[in-house]
Amino acid sequence: MDFAFPNAAAESASESGSALVDATAAAIRARIMSGEIPIGAQLRQAELAKALGVSRTPVREALRQLQTGGLIEVVPNRGAVVRVPAPWEVREAYEVRAELEGLAAVRAVRRITRDGLADLRATNDMLRPGEAPPNAASHAANDRFHTMIHEIAGNERLARAIQEINWAFPRNVSALVLHEHPRHRDDNFAEHERILAAFEAEDIDLARREMQAHVISAGDQLARWYERRSATVFRG
Repeated sequence: MDFAFPNAAAESASESGSALVDATAAAIRARIMSGEIPIGAQLRQAELAKALGVSRTPVREALRQLQTGGLIEVVPNRGAVVRVPAPWEVREAYEVRAELEGLAAVRAVRRITRDGLADLRATNDMLRPGEAPPNAASHAANDRFHTMIHEIAGNERLARAIQEINWAFPRNVSALVLHEHPRHRDDNFAEHERILAAFEAEDIDLARREMQAHVISAGDQLARWYERRSATVFRG
């Protein structure tokens, strides 16, 4: 039997094309996550290609990738738009995320060092309620708090699963929730402090419960934001 070996040049070109699509998808995702491209906005291939300095082909494939991930949707007669999730979808996703984040907390309790705990505290201190409104640094610190726990947990598959859920919802909306509601900011900081206390006590069960409760609360706040805005969100 004869075996056909892949052409090395064709394989290299394919890998290069795939890398370009991934990079293009990442660039579009970053703009959606930051709010530069708002929820409900139309994604025009020609404009994106020009802005990113690529042809329409990788943009088209990148949009398909983002559609599969749930971040965008294709609407008849309008094309690709940034998807506006239904509140129930947010709650379901965060229910799953709570379980995954709870597992990450359990693993982190077993692995965290004194220095790691100090770094987590320093990160949460950036979220301490005050007179000044939240800014880009505090929003980044909020995400970083969770990312640090994922890194300490030391399970890449677990971290990717959490990341995939986060990528389904623009992160700037989570920042808006905290920006618009001071009470949520207070609660967010206090919930992080309780997670840290569980870590310091090396209490695995408490760390899991506190993390799960924190994520469920965040999901409920996010779902309510979408409930309030879904009727008026920009769809042009």
